[in-house]
Amino acid sequence: MSQLPPNPTNLRGAVDLSGLVNRPQPGQGDAGAGGAAGEPVELPSLFFQGTDANFNDFIDLSMRIPVVVALTASWADPDRALATVLDRVTNDLAGRIVLVQVDVDANPQLVQAFQAQSAPAVAGIVSGRPVQLFTGALPEDQVRDVFAQLLELAAQNGVTGTAQVDAAAGETPGEQADEPAPEPPLPPLHAEAYDAIDRGDYPAAIAAYKTAIAQDPRDQMAIAGLAQVSLLSRLAGRTLDEIRNAAATAPEDTEAQLAVADLDLSGGHVDDAFDRLLTLFPTLDAEGKEAVRARILEYFEIVGVDDPRVGKARARLASLLY
Repeated sequence: MSQLPPNPTNLRGAVDLSGLVNRPQPGQGDAGAGGAAGEPVELPSLFFQGTDANFNDFIDLSMRIPVVVALTASWADPDRALATVLDRVTNDLAGRIVLVQVDVDANPQLVQAFQAQSAPAVAGIVSGRPVQLFTGALPEDQVRDVFAQLLELAAQNGVTGTAQVDAAAGETPGEQADEPAPEPPLPPLHAEAYDAIDRGDYPAAIAAYKTAIAQDPRDQMAIAGLAQVSLLSRLAGRTLDEIRNAAATAPEDTEAQLAVADLDLSGGHVDDAFDRLLTLFPTLDAEGKEAVRARILEYFEIVGVDDPRVGKARARLASLLY
């Protein structure tokens, strides 16, 4: 995360960024969202709801303050757990960043703009340019490390403003909507899983989801939540280099290939994850094929059964099975 991409092309096409192409950089005369870089910017909050319609306001704000964008699905328990962590870290940074929540189901243009292959996905915007941060729910200490790196990157690019919360401020980025109605409480086992994910106790979350599914095999939220937290649990404590080196060293090792497919999926490389396992499938014995089939079915729940990439992978798997 040492430098920004030369242009915000990853966002172009979903929101109008034409004004950013020749925009002065911070400190070169553009007052932007509220004064020179490093100066306080009056805002009513550190937390906003981003939409396809209002997002250019946050791009303007990113000329002065780093903006973190969380693309989440409100119905997914791991996404809710991550939202709690993001809120806490944002509060602790005391105005050095602002957080923009984007509902992936309601804002398809922003999902496309940030190339979010799965939810949750977290990105930054610095000087109008997108910075990919991470996909999936991370433990709080890792989130803090990522935000610290984002702040270093922002400082290198002259974006050092601080949000000064003022409820009486005038027009604000995104013009926050009326306070949404409170969400209904989670079922007890979902709440138990949510709390476990929030504290990084993935085995406890897995156990809670399995109990929920045993009580109601049609509980789709629990099924999807179990798939997501199982992926997080498998990757916890492992490094990218460790996983990729193991797969390269042992191309016929099913567990090593499953692990690197997990890594692909967690990084948003959905097609790569499917292709890796579906290419491996015909070479395996019955036990290996069952392990790969089960993992692919988990991926279907994580990505979403309505996703076209799932449809393609499902058809390919069926042709291999039958």
